[in-house]
Amino acid sequence: MDNLQQEGFTVVSTDESFFFLDSLVRRVWIKKDERPIVKVTGSHQQSVLFGSISLEGKQLFRQYDWFNANTFLDYLKHIHRKFPKCYLFLDKAKQQHYKSKIVLEYFDKHKKDLIPVYLPTASPEFMVLEEVWHISKNDLLVLQYYSSFTDFIDKISSYFRTKRFRLNMKNYLLEGVS
Repeated sequence: MDNLQQEGFTVVSTDESFFFLDSLVRRVWIKKDERPIVKVTGSHQQSVLFGSISLEGKQLFRQYDWFNANTFLDYLKHIHRKFPKCYLFLDKAKQQHYKSKIVLEYFDKHKKDLIPVYLPTASPEFMVLEEVWHISKNDLLVLQYYSSFTDFIDKISSYFRTKRFRLNMKNYLLEGVS
């Protein structure tokens, strides 16, 4: 890791997640023989969140309407501006970044300072962002009701602008390494 710093590189982990406009119910306290009432919208509206966290704890989040190669490329450019020289740890979402022609061209064009490191398929334990999604969905969705999609989007936006996740990425990247 010290060699990375001498070269001006950092390590960045990135991922995406979907936030659906509906309440999540985990566990609730209720009176015996009563049925809980939970307001749900029945909506399938969603917001896509892209997130990145560096080894030093810097973070970058952006909200999009869709998850596709174009939105990922736009987000990738934000990452590149914030972290000009980095090893970018990401999963193998095929159509969006692993096999996307426009994304692969961007990586190739910037191969000296933006180096993708694809994690093994089905390995969320290596992704610090998986914990971020768990925490944020618990905070934003569990037993929450939003009166409109706009209210929902605004709450997500505000949350990710102000929330600081103090997670140690090394614990995830070195999972199972002895």
